[in-house]
Amino acid sequence: MQMFLVGGAVRDSLLGLPVQDRDWVVVGATPKSLMDKGFQPVGKDFPVFLDPVTHEEVALARTERKTGSGYHGFQFHTDPDVTLQQDLARRDLTINAMARADDGSLIDPYGGQRDLEARLLRHVSPAFAEDPVRILRLARFSARFSDFSVAPETLALMRDMVVAGEADALVAERVWQEIARGLMERRPSRMIEVLRASGALARIAPEVDRLFGVPQPEAHHPEIDTGVHLLLVLDECARVDAPLPVRYAALCHDLGKGATPEAEWPRHIKHEARGTHLAAALSQRWRVPSDCRELAELVAREHTHVHQSLDFSADARLRLMERCDALRRPERFAQLLLACECDARGRAGLQERAYPQRAALLEDLRAVQAVDQAAISAAALAAGKKGPAIGAEIQAARRAALQATR
Repeated sequence: MQMFLVGGAVRDSLLGLPVQDRDWVVVGATPKSLMDKGFQPVGKDFPVFLDPVTHEEVALARTERKTGSGYHGFQFHTDPDVTLQQDLARRDLTINAMARADDGSLIDPYGGQRDLEARLLRHVSPAFAEDPVRILRLARFSARFSDFSVAPETLALMRDMVVAGEADALVAERVWQEIARGLMERRPSRMIEVLRASGALARIAPEVDRLFGVPQPEAHHPEIDTGVHLLLVLDECARVDAPLPVRYAALCHDLGKGATPEAEWPRHIKHEARGTHLAAALSQRWRVPSDCRELAELVAREHTHVHQSLDFSADARLRLMERCDALRRPERFAQLLLACECDARGRAGLQERAYPQRAALLEDLRAVQAVDQAAISAAALAAGKKGPAIGAEIQAARRAALQATR
């Protein structure tokens, strides 16, 4: 029995990056022989075990055979005679198909180290085409390793997969899992670019794909193209280390512009309402978690109002906060403002522009939060006032607090 370190740990160590997780493959073993040594089985689809000492995952070397559509359509074969090279052959990219032996020697049968040096994402074998999730994974790796390019033959293979309908077999949970991870990488725009180049974006997110080629007023958007603007906004989110809900909201914030009739270009009147519905539909299709879904709809609906808020009256600012449920959900309101700031700065040449709206609205929120609602209610009750009258006094106090902030 021999054990080898495989996959991302080998890749990242060669790149000089911190190794987060270590995965192992064992050759010449059976499930029984591993369990006899204290390894605990955890795999559902194929034999994976936890090392009794390190608690790291150890998988039996295996081969696989395509038996149906999608990423579930595989039959796995594990046997003591399966070699390490056969196991590595089933992996997606050459940079993920390397291993290290106990003595530290590198096993690289498919040129992974060469492709690392060339900054190239290349598939290991034609078997790449059997698993549509690999399209998403490669796009995510493009966002992580933003200076890597996709090998032309790999991109051609991905396009063939999309034409063959493999992307249509992707299930919502896996799409969201990979998209969410890609959005949190150092350059999420690369993920969108690669998905678009492969044709997969039009299949999994046509609402996003439609943004490319749609013009916007140059006075506000020097980059003009709505899709290009989206890419800039996503990378601005990464630059400020925004959390996932903000990044997903950024992905969805302008979806309504893709539904504007061409006769109305480059203006996009009422795109906020259209975008809110489209964001909700995309979130439902991908089964997006509620924190991301709710913020995406909120940003789609309110981002232009936040941009204009410096000119709002106290009444208008109070209505904005009420629509956003800012008093009950102040953390989400803060995320809304961060997403709007990324939107404002995600424009060609305007990445360093000031965005005072965010600080001003946060100050407004603090002023409204400081209003002593309980004291106002008690005084009004003592004066014989009831429900609506008490509510009116609280609102008047909040407006007064907002008037004092500007």
